[in-house]
Amino acid sequence: MGGEEKDIDDLPKNAANYTALTPLVFLQRAALVHPDRTSIIHGSNRYNWLQTYQRCRRLASALAKRSVTFGSTVAVIAPNVPAMYEAHFGVPMAGAVLNAVNIRLNAQTIAFLLGHSASAVIMVDQEYFSLAEEALKILAETSKGNFRPPLLIVIADKTCDSRSLQHALSKGAMEYEKFLETGDPNFAWKPPQDEWQSIALGYTSGTTASPKGVVLHHRGAYLMALSNPVIWGMKEGAVYLWTLPMFHCNGWCFAWSLAAICGTSVCLRQVTAKAVYSAIANLGVTHFCAAPVVLNTIVNAPKEETILPLPRVVHVMTAGAAPPPSLLSAMSQRGFRVTHTYGLSETYGPSTICVWKPEWDLLPPENQARLNARQGVPYVALEGLDVVNTNNMMPVPADGTTVGEIVFRGNVVMKGYLKNPKANQEAFANGYFHSGDLAVKHPDGYIEIKDRSKDIIISGGENISSVEVENILYQHPAVLEVSVVARPDERWGESPCAFVTLKGEAEKSDQQRLAEDIMNFSRSKMPAYWVPKSVVFGPLPKTATGKIQKHLLRAKAKEMGPVKKSRL
Repeated sequence: MGGEEKDIDDLPKNAANYTALTPLVFLQRAALVHPDRTSIIHGSNRYNWLQTYQRCRRLASALAKRSVTFGSTVAVIAPNVPAMYEAHFGVPMAGAVLNAVNIRLNAQTIAFLLGHSASAVIMVDQEYFSLAEEALKILAETSKGNFRPPLLIVIADKTCDSRSLQHALSKGAMEYEKFLETGDPNFAWKPPQDEWQSIALGYTSGTTASPKGVVLHHRGAYLMALSNPVIWGMKEGAVYLWTLPMFHCNGWCFAWSLAAICGTSVCLRQVTAKAVYSAIANLGVTHFCAAPVVLNTIVNAPKEETILPLPRVVHVMTAGAAPPPSLLSAMSQRGFRVTHTYGLSETYGPSTICVWKPEWDLLPPENQARLNARQGVPYVALEGLDVVNTNNMMPVPADGTTVGEIVFRGNVVMKGYLKNPKANQEAFANGYFHSGDLAVKHPDGYIEIKDRSKDIIISGGENISSVEVENILYQHPAVLEVSVVARPDERWGESPCAFVTLKGEAEKSDQQRLAEDIMNFSRSKMPAYWVPKSVVFGPLPKTATGKIQKHLLRAKAKEMGPVKKSRL
């Protein structure tokens, strides 16, 4: 049957029955239904849903008064503090797009992101003001006279050293609370007319050659915000601990989910095992998300930092790297119920889940952990997930051994990369989003990652592009050739290991000192977590066509054993 799909009627969409989907309406509803319920806890500060709604309206109003609206980007450089949560609503309520910046990046990378995103406003936590200042200085120097200084807002936090706040104010930054005072708590914000309107921008990598600024829309954010509590069984009024940074895929969209279920956010500036156990014991925490490295810390915490047994079952969602089965069983022994998910910034955060089946309850713990270490099946809001042969786009057989690439299709796939048509063409080839992750499909339809075709190193839940680290190491005067691969790491899961071929004259020098020199050089040029924790000298294995055989180096790094915890 060709032609247009017919319907039983010709009833049109109208203003009464059709509106753009946006997660912003969840906040309005939370303030109506539970005005007095605690929305955010941060140290001794507490807000209720009515106050949070008014504060977000003030933020939207203050931005709109300064013409920061549709077509503008607002960058926020902050850890998990109330202002970061409020920005997830206040910025898009003004019509602008939120760019939550990773605080672990260095000034050069942040300068690049601020320039590429053309951020009109920068909200920065006082602890990171000097980082933002340095980034803006670099941006001004590289803009060749086209630099328009953004509006600078500093977020004060009484737990920080007051000198950084005084410094920021002396440099002309406006304090966040003062900025909110310029806004109207009853600001008549408008949802976007079109749900395809961008709500957030997040960078997956800071390379100048190919900036990956992932653009997300209101529709996807709405669907993912509702999908999260459905797949996780989160009840209305859940108490959620912010161990996962909100700058990681907008906190996997949980910033918006919590408004939908009228839950409570417990902010954590610094994630420590002690703080996690304390929040569970004293603040009623029911749920948190974390990369496996954080779970490791929780499991291996010294007795004096833990509060066990847990007062209730605590639900934990983990993603960012496959959790080792041993870690999963150690968590469940302590009373945590771990849900394993997988996704990318390009899919609004995790969008596949290893759904636990009741029949698994009867299996031995090691079998349970092995099954739960798989990446699983699609979220309820993801329409298409498959593992395909990239040559012909045909699905691989569900035999648990044939490797293919994970591809996604649906409403929770990004709009695309900002100002990067080439990357978009590659990412969306053949009508699917290509993850670059290699996996198998098991007979039960669950998928399991086998390798990452992008040579990404996942250290403490942070993605490190080996190519970018190599590009910087190539700038070292003694380096002839370099290849960076993941090496197992006791603390971080994986950390970068650099295999280096030295230039002729450098071969004669003290190799121990040279390795330290390369690490120091790296520290001055790249974010701390990118710095190789081990350097190995020698010739690099190559194919007949001269390509470095990374898989052999990976095997060698594995043979070397994990980097010990003391070597940070």
